[in-house]
Amino acid sequence: MAAEAQRFPAEFRWGAATAAYQIEGAWDADGKGASVWDTLAHRHGGFAGGSTGDVACDHYHRLDEDLDLMGRLGLTSYRFSVSWPRVQPDGRAAWNQAGLDFYQRLVDGLLFRGIEPVLTLYHWDHPQAVEDRGGWLNRAMAGWFADYAEGMGRRFGDRVAQWITVNEPLSVMLASALGSSRPDGPLGEDSLVVAHHLLLAHGLAVRGLRGAGVRGQIGIALNLAGVEPAGDRPADLTATARAEAHEERLFLDPLLTGRYPLFDGRPVVECSAADRDLITTPIDFLGVNWYAPARIAAGPTGLFGYARADFPGAEQNMLGWPVLPDRFGVLLRWLAANYPRLPPVHITENGLPLPDAVEHGAVRDPLRIDYLSRCLAQIREAMDAGMDIRGYHVWSLLDNLEWNFGYEPRFGLIHVDYDTLARTPKDSYYWYRDFIAAQRRQPKEPAWHG
Repeated sequence: MAAEAQRFPAEFRWGAATAAYQIEGAWDADGKGASVWDTLAHRHGGFAGGSTGDVACDHYHRLDEDLDLMGRLGLTSYRFSVSWPRVQPDGRAAWNQAGLDFYQRLVDGLLFRGIEPVLTLYHWDHPQAVEDRGGWLNRAMAGWFADYAEGMGRRFGDRVAQWITVNEPLSVMLASALGSSRPDGPLGEDSLVVAHHLLLAHGLAVRGLRGAGVRGQIGIALNLAGVEPAGDRPADLTATARAEAHEERLFLDPLLTGRYPLFDGRPVVECSAADRDLITTPIDFLGVNWYAPARIAAGPTGLFGYARADFPGAEQNMLGWPVLPDRFGVLLRWLAANYPRLPPVHITENGLPLPDAVEHGAVRDPLRIDYLSRCLAQIREAMDAGMDIRGYHVWSLLDNLEWNFGYEPRFGLIHVDYDTLARTPKDSYYWYRDFIAAQRRQPKEPAWHG
């Protein structure tokens, strides 16, 4: 059934998402320190097409314009990330008031427009200063991150509705293991050290936020795919189990069960009782980022030993991912079936990259509308089956820097002209606006009269 025919609960949160490095620009303005992504871009002459995040969408200087676009879209929730080096340039101790003031204006602007702020503490751009001290390979990083989280909690804890500690630790683990921004290639043993330190940082941050008296809910956002075997050969089935352990269970299991997944009868990470207690600090919700499923075949790649295979007949998007929105439900059903104590879920990212262009003052993106509509239908079906899903955030509000892929892939509901920085709402923007409005106009249940 099409999403337009579905009704969601009146309290369901309708949002869009962004990340600081991808949209803010102003990379060294007003006391901001360099992030690891600034360093990567400048060291290697830019990412695809020579791109950097130096200007990006210039959101830092165009905040009011972007807030007005959110207001006209009808969002009830907006997920953004804080640039850690913008507020704490060295990653420790001293705070940068100009950076804090920017996020205060953002949060206040959201609340003024009736939009709940969803603040992500870490969307990959940690200060270069802490990377120089070992980054995520250094266990001390977890404590530095927790101090940053607690400081943000003290400053914004009375106004932020939801807090996300870490976005996609799997992606961070892969990039850190490679020593670059490329989230692919072989995994080394150090990647599991990074994974463990990220989980410790999450647990410490949850405790730090609660200690700071935050009023909002606290969670983490994981990128999940939903894996299936390429065939019924025993080698493919074994490879799929390995992929599930790596891409789904490596973070879910320790967070929700207190155990790392097993490989050859042993946990992939040895974990002390004290660390286990920290990692399993209760969370209020689980954020799920979903774009595409994964088809797995036997292969020699990396620490976990499997390879991705193409889905026969499936179209691929600009990043080479299969466009199969109906598989979203497969992942959601797997999640509900495997984690009986699953906390409430928020879909924190979901979107489709397209080579959008402005023609005659408009951007026609029917493929994105179809994709998002079908994903929403899968969410509604999962809710009808009993899954507790409470919100949805499109990736992304704006076209932006897609990390090492540069500016060519466009995920936004709003087109950005990177020469002029002009914003043009796409057809998908107006579709989502109307969809949200229709949900908010739901008729109330008639009062019963005896």
